[in-house]
Amino acid sequence: MKKHIYDEKNGLSYTLHGDYYLPDLVINEEEPIYGKYGMLRKQFLKEHRPVRYQYLLMTGKLTAHLNAVGREAREQVEILMKQMSKQQVVTEELKIKNQMEWVEKMNNIKSAMEEIVLKIIYS
Repeated sequence: MKKHIYDEKNGLSYTLHGDYYLPDLVINEEEPIYGKYGMLRKQFLKEHRPVRYQYLLMTGKLTAHLNAVGREAREQVEILMKQMSKQQVVTEELKIKNQMEWVEKMNNIKSAMEEIVLKIIYS
């Protein structure tokens, strides 16, 4: 028996393992670097969009999708935080004068911006 065969009907190649030919299947996925927002998106897809989740998983596009959502969400949070800190006059000067007030304001800004960005994840 041949070690490797190719089936022209379905376009798959097979390798002999013991007495059986098993298909040579490979999933080409990116390195998972999605972080917090990607994990939230993954959980959302699993629970609320199971068909889309299964499609992305089976086609090997899930990691790329989660990486893109994670990257987009992080960028949006950074941009919105910079804009909001300028608008609320949260400066390095305030940080030097009153560190606790600066931390409080920055945490409030970050929480508000994350609320906005979660709409990207949960859509």
